[in-house]
Amino acid sequence: MDNLFIAASASSPEVDFRFDQRMLSLKGESYPENAAQFWGEIITTLRRFLADDQDGGTITVNVALAYFNSSSTKMLFSLFDALNEKAEAGTEVVLNWYHDEEDDTIFEFGQELQEDFSALVFHDHAVQS
Repeated sequence: MDNLFIAASASSPEVDFRFDQRMLSLKGESYPENAAQFWGEIITTLRRFLADDQDGGTITVNVALAYFNSSSTKMLFSLFDALNEKAEAGTEVVLNWYHDEEDDTIFEFGQELQEDFSALVFHDHAVQS
């Protein structure tokens, strides 16, 4: 499967899904005008990779989003749900959650993810600004 790279824009994050390395990264801010359109292809591609994946090795997900709006939140939940299903099926999925050490909102969202998607191996990373 081809890797997926989308450069960051003013309102959307960098998406760097290196399927061949089992490394998925999101970085930046996410408040695109049409979140469903922006995230739809990404989630579809991820689900295709997860369905076809027979490797069994660890999938690492690095998320460093400084801001995301409510529409993006819904789409992120769909993305993490797909990863959680893969983890429940026996593949180790590690989620590295990066946030500014003083940003309680992003930190608390990470805590919510950890509770809602308990099959993921969650690592919280506070970063100094």
